[in-house]
Amino acid sequence: MIKEVGRLNIDDYKILDAQVEKIFRNLDKKNPELAIKQIMELGNTANYFVREELGKRLAVYTGKGNLDKICGDLLEDFIYGVRATGLFYFYYKYQDSPEHIIKTLEKTFETVPWESETICFELWKSFPDAMREHMPLWAESPNEKKRAISMHGMENIAAKNPQFVLMFIGKLLDDDSEEVQKKISHILTQVGRVRPIQTYTNVRRWLVDADEARFHTIWQTLRKLANIFTQKSKRERGGDFMSITQRTVLEWKKDSNPNVQNMGNKLGSVVRMRNKANAKK
Repeated sequence: MIKEVGRLNIDDYKILDAQVEKIFRNLDKKNPELAIKQIMELGNTANYFVREELGKRLAVYTGKGNLDKICGDLLEDFIYGVRATGLFYFYYKYQDSPEHIIKTLEKTFETVPWESETICFELWKSFPDAMREHMPLWAESPNEKKRAISMHGMENIAAKNPQFVLMFIGKLLDDDSEEVQKKISHILTQVGRVRPIQTYTNVRRWLVDADEARFHTIWQTLRKLANIFTQKSKRERGGDFMSITQRTVLEWKKDSNPNVQNMGNKLGSVVRMRNKANAKK
């Protein structure tokens, strides 16, 4: 019996491998109905790792059975784990074809959200060019979940391509979706940590004509960055980030634009309070 929760052990893998061999034999014997039943029984689990490992093992099938068609149908199943298994099958089978994976994610970003986010995160690491091509189109979708997931994992290219990330975020900055705003705050925090100069330069530009909603979005992010700045662990705050943040706060407090000046004062207040608190420890 494969465990219902947690990472798999050697015994779990042995059971899973034996079951997958049975599935492959049934496909080769032109008995797809039984193979589908076996896949669904295995995939109908709350264990994320079982779903992933099952999809990965199915992806290596080289027989004559039409497993693409079978797993494509699984994406529409009413059981979450079965849909996730189908998604992982396509992810692992088409590792050399990010466009195929992205096309599959078009079908699953709402119905298999956790696994779809995981795969998007990995695609931004492994296939950034493909994601830079396709995700701007997702960001224009009327579907807020699709707009939000378009940014998931984008922090993976923040260090090498910060301006792309900042321009991408800038186009969604005034999105009224709470889910989109949460993603913006997370990604902006991450790029700010590794590329503070570019981040603060863009943020100032966004602040100049910001309304109350945009100001609030930016404040939520910069407050996180200010907290990072005041953390005691030097490993968490590089020298460049510290000096650039401190200089930016001082410059903004003297800025002629009221929004920028207000943000500088708010950031300065957070830094002062956190530094006082740290000094007492």
